[in-house]
Amino acid sequence: MKHHANDPVLAAVDLRTGADARALLQQVLDRCGAPHAVAVFDLDSTLLDNKTRQARIMAEYGERHGVAALARSRAEHWEGWDYRVAMRNAGLPPDQVEAHVEPYRALWRELFFTSEYCRLDTPVRGSVAYMQAVRETGARICYVTGRHEAMRAGSEDCFAQHGLPEPDGDRVQLWMKPTLEEHDDDYKARVHADLPGLGTVVAVFDNEPMHVNDYRRSFPEALVVHLATDHSMRDTLVDPGIPSIADFGSWS
Repeated sequence: MKHHANDPVLAAVDLRTGADARALLQQVLDRCGAPHAVAVFDLDSTLLDNKTRQARIMAEYGERHGVAALARSRAEHWEGWDYRVAMRNAGLPPDQVEAHVEPYRALWRELFFTSEYCRLDTPVRGSVAYMQAVRETGARICYVTGRHEAMRAGSEDCFAQHGLPEPDGDRVQLWMKPTLEEHDDDYKARVHADLPGLGTVVAVFDNEPMHVNDYRRSFPEALVVHLATDHSMRDTLVDPGIPSIADFGSWS
């Protein structure tokens, strides 16, 4: 991923690829075969890639404001969450970027956190095949996401569209923030106390360094895996001993 070299958080992670990554993913499946096993997965930038959603919003902004370069925004223009980079990659001259930051941000806030737009997300490479393998172990799957309840319908539609295990309220559960306003960090830390009620947490996957570090502290016996996709651009480093993978491609 080309933004890693200039990203102090992702450049230094223990990035496992090929046979090493596959062995790690198999180790998770082995743990999922234990009685009462629970596997926890984040959504955005862990199982699902929202670059298509981001690009659609930027293209709509360009169409509404007559900015031809931004109207041609595509998913490959996005490198992480920095929309200034995406604007430049789409062809907007650098000296024009700042003039569009605030009006674009307003439209982004209006559209990004909606069911309609999260239906546009695509699976992270290999995630569908891997999640099907997790389901076949009999483990309970719990999606724990910073998305809020108003995004539930679109999220579930996205699962169905791409073949990810669909929430059924029992073997597959989708845990979401009650409201948009609650910070993702606070919500995820808060639900740690509730997860043992589902069974024994044996594995956790998340892309945010702060979140994987917190999971490791709450569930020291679980295999916590970091997805080195992108993150919220904070300086938090992944704690030593937490393995990182680029995606699930080594499984599929």
